[in-house]
Amino acid sequence: MFKALVIENDAQGYRTSLQELSEQQLPDQDVILDISYSSLNYKDALAICNQAPIVREFPMVPGIDFVGRVISSRHPAWQQHDLALLTGWGVGEKQWGGLAQKASVAGEWLVRVPDALTPQQTMAIGTAGLTAMLCIMALEKQGITPQHGPVLVTGASGGVGSFAVSLLARLGYEVIASSGRTEESDYLCTTLGAASVIDRSELSQPGKPLAKERWVAAIDSVGSHTLANVLAGMRRNGVVAACGMAQGLDLPASVAPFILRGVTLTGVDSVMCPHDLRQQAWLRLAEQIDTLLLQQMTRLIPLSEAQTAAGQLLAGKVRGRLVVDCREEEISGR
Repeated sequence: MFKALVIENDAQGYRTSLQELSEQQLPDQDVILDISYSSLNYKDALAICNQAPIVREFPMVPGIDFVGRVISSRHPAWQQHDLALLTGWGVGEKQWGGLAQKASVAGEWLVRVPDALTPQQTMAIGTAGLTAMLCIMALEKQGITPQHGPVLVTGASGGVGSFAVSLLARLGYEVIASSGRTEESDYLCTTLGAASVIDRSELSQPGKPLAKERWVAAIDSVGSHTLANVLAGMRRNGVVAACGMAQGLDLPASVAPFILRGVTLTGVDSVMCPHDLRQQAWLRLAEQIDTLLLQQMTRLIPLSEAQTAAGQLLAGKVRGRLVVDCREEEISGR
């Protein structure tokens, strides 16, 4: 038996509860793992609190990230006791996720934990850190280096944005952080390493097709008018890595930045990212992550507190990363 947070939606309504399940109830996949840590992301909180149609099938175990050791495997790449992590692939949405003490998943979804990172550190990084690194790699692929000029990060106080600011700064880039939380300016500059901070209101309203050239690259997790204004303010031959849509799915922009300035817009998807690219990104994270900063921005909670913490996260009462210790609950029969 093992503990799991379970979301149900039936005649009794939409509800989330911590339940005791048997291993026989796990999905029929080729690798079963003992989960040590998961994390609580914004998408998880939306699902747990029924604030958006995240979950596609019921019952569902939420949790888009987890790390643990293999119990059994029918997959040739994984053996018993191997340490593996998972982010994305629809877990917590279409497949049972990581806010539990056990998981059964496809072996090709798993990534080996880099030697330089502890299991807890991988979950402090999670999807947010992985997405940030994939965005940086996308900029690098287009030839962007610190010598080219400043890089804008929108949504800089959020999960992806915070990691993007910190990683870019450690790599030597001049970072302009855009945030709606002006009270976070000192944190963004002193702690994360941003060179300057602009209020998100400068970018969030309808703007001109072309604006003053300000940044050579950008990582955008906001979308909509913000992304349109980011594109309008790009320097010639600049690159934007788009990875989110917090403001909206629309893009009320024109072709002017692309045609008149040679701007490149590249999309970054961490959910279905190919395995080789994932592993490469995790190795880069192991090299570049500031583990002391990671510790400072992480709070560890037990699985039994995940549901309460989800409400706090949606209410904007959480800063940094919430790592869930799935080992805290006693497992019956072990």
